[in-house]
Amino acid sequence: MTDTYRLATASIEERVADLLARMTVEEKAAQLTAVWIDVTDRAQIAPREVDGDAAAAMNTPDALAHGIGHVSRPYGSRPLDPSVGIDKVNALQRRLVEQTRLGIPAICHEECLSGLMAQDATSFPCPLNLASTWDPQLVRQMADVIRRQMRTIGTHQGLAPVADVARDARWGRVEETFGEEPYLVAVLTAAYVEGLQGDDLSNGVAATLKHYAGYSFSEGGRNVAPVHVGRRELADVFLLPFEMAVRDAGAWGVMPAYVAIDGEAAHGSRWLLSDVLREAWGFRGTVVSDYFGVSNLRDQDHVATDRATAVATALTAGMDVELPFPAEMIEGVPEALDRGLLDMATVDLAVERVLRIKFELGLFERPYVEPLTAALEEPADRELARIIAVRSITLLKNDGVLPLDGRSARIAVIGPNADDSLALFGDYSFENHVLARGSADAAVGAPSHTVLGALRTRLDQAVSYVEGAHVMDRELEGIPEAVAAAQAADVAVVVLGDRSRLFGEGTVGEGSDASDLSLPGGQASLLEAVLGSGTPVVLVLLSGRPYDLTPASSCAAIVEAWFPGLEGAHAIADVLLGEADPGGRSPVTFSAGAGFQPIYVGHLPTSPGSPPLKGFGAVYPFGHGLSYTTFDYADLEAPTELAVDGCIEVSCSVRNSGTRAGEEVVQLYIRDRDACVLRPVQQLVGFQRVALAPAQQARITWKVPTDLLAYSGIDYTRILEPGPVDLLVGASSSDIRLEVECLLTGSVRQLDGDRLRSSTVTAVLSPSA
Repeated sequence: MTDTYRLATASIEERVADLLARMTVEEKAAQLTAVWIDVTDRAQIAPREVDGDAAAAMNTPDALAHGIGHVSRPYGSRPLDPSVGIDKVNALQRRLVEQTRLGIPAICHEECLSGLMAQDATSFPCPLNLASTWDPQLVRQMADVIRRQMRTIGTHQGLAPVADVARDARWGRVEETFGEEPYLVAVLTAAYVEGLQGDDLSNGVAATLKHYAGYSFSEGGRNVAPVHVGRRELADVFLLPFEMAVRDAGAWGVMPAYVAIDGEAAHGSRWLLSDVLREAWGFRGTVVSDYFGVSNLRDQDHVATDRATAVATALTAGMDVELPFPAEMIEGVPEALDRGLLDMATVDLAVERVLRIKFELGLFERPYVEPLTAALEEPADRELARIIAVRSITLLKNDGVLPLDGRSARIAVIGPNADDSLALFGDYSFENHVLARGSADAAVGAPSHTVLGALRTRLDQAVSYVEGAHVMDRELEGIPEAVAAAQAADVAVVVLGDRSRLFGEGTVGEGSDASDLSLPGGQASLLEAVLGSGTPVVLVLLSGRPYDLTPASSCAAIVEAWFPGLEGAHAIADVLLGEADPGGRSPVTFSAGAGFQPIYVGHLPTSPGSPPLKGFGAVYPFGHGLSYTTFDYADLEAPTELAVDGCIEVSCSVRNSGTRAGEEVVQLYIRDRDACVLRPVQQLVGFQRVALAPAQQARITWKVPTDLLAYSGIDYTRILEPGPVDLLVGASSSDIRLEVECLLTGSVRQLDGDRLRSSTVTAVLSPSA
């Protein structure tokens, strides 16, 4: 008789129950952990550096004897030809399926924050770029490409997206986020999950929401530092993207944060992992640790005395899988059971969840992957990367110098990021996470894959170049040469910003936090000197956080490109030369320095202090971005009175009043002026990106459920109170073009978990003139 769990015709619940009943304690423990089969002599395994001997010790010799839950980063550890990787993954799966008692295949997980982090996969722009597009469909399309590439090489779970709401620019991981506004972060997070998982998980990749929760709002913006956020702010701001991704997009994975919230470590928090995530939101997937998260309960947080206690604390709270090595669970689960710290029912519940997702992924029917018959990256994938990069580039300032006259202007390109291909990538890209760690001088692609190279391939006349200064040190010897180059040119394109690496090896990225928001290294001095040359300066930023740009106020133009990926240099050239419109809008606030952190669009009325701190406010606000054309707003229609359980319909017309085609991001905010608790001065509730030809007009209509205006009241119950609400439509959070007051009527309304979490929007375009 065929075992029920092997029958594809049986239900998943029947298969899970049958398989679980057959498993020994050792086999169960093995499903709750991972092996890392390809750690070389030295590997940075966040947040630790592990050498080959230590890795071998953690990968215990009998790690695969009883099966395994996950395989950690089989492609993302070092450069590996995908065809060779497929053979290795198939061999490992064959060992599990054919040489263990129960034949349970493993989930292979990989990082995929800005594309699959593997050789020959597409390196897309970083999440700040994605957020700057304000285009959920584009994010969904990118994630679908990542899904296809991951399944092609036999990987099944992606450690992305990052759903953190980033509100402190000092934090090194701002670049990994969708920005500072919870609604924008939530919508884009959900879109990413939908694209990665697809319509059917048997052909999809399980998304992993991270870092749950509050990780981005730590003390001083310091990585892993404690988080001091009340449960009201946690629920209304930092949990919103996770909730939308779980409830509305059906995310199958969640990764807790390294932090403690009010002293409670997230990896051991029953309130976060069980009460909220599973019971309130109905999450059915697996909770996987951030690397070493369970052992950190003992080694870092000191809330567990030994391995067995750490394992028992985590599993009892609602954890399922410890990544990336097996020793903690394989040794800790049996010991915790023997000592009475853990009961078998708790272990079984975690194992059930791991097995369920394996059946959902179709691994029992298709444990092996077919050999590659074509390149992993298709031409359309690379073109999509370029489209995203172009649409994300944000023009913060322009006095008319842009677009550049590429036919006659003498151009000097200056700065340390101008001829550095790695400056185009974020910390969890294959280029910076894997290649750059193998060689400090690693280069990516052809010479044209730098801003300097892209400009030189476009322009007939000579383009001079001087590095001028460095990102990582304050060496200033090259500044006189840079000034001379600027003086000999009609315009200076100064390319500055960050080097994105992990744990202090760069200026931004995981563990590369900042106490100063001035441009790092010698770049501020370089910019000041070049500005003093008298030549118009176009500042191009390749960066992972919003720096203090007040010293750049006399630049003729400022272009924020974040980390635009492998096609980013060409995208920047497209925008500088006017071949594309800069359609990006900033997903973060640019402040006047570290002393004003944290600062964000949804701050409370009292945040500026009393009297207001001088200089508090945005240098460039959330949602800001210029175009090479202009847009007029008119004809606002919205209700002036509405029941608290209604739907607010808001519409307006936007017209391209310039002479060039362009794209506008029309933004809808609300301001609640009468509530029982302090409410944000502004709250985003809708947006729409629209492309318009000259004189063309669009009618934008939002339907905003009043559920979206609800908040946690005095007793933490989610409510919506009657009273006046301002409806604000504009080109940014500070460039409000149209507004009206709407009076919400009725009684105080309590909302349960089934509330609506997003608005809908339509755009009807008039014929082109």
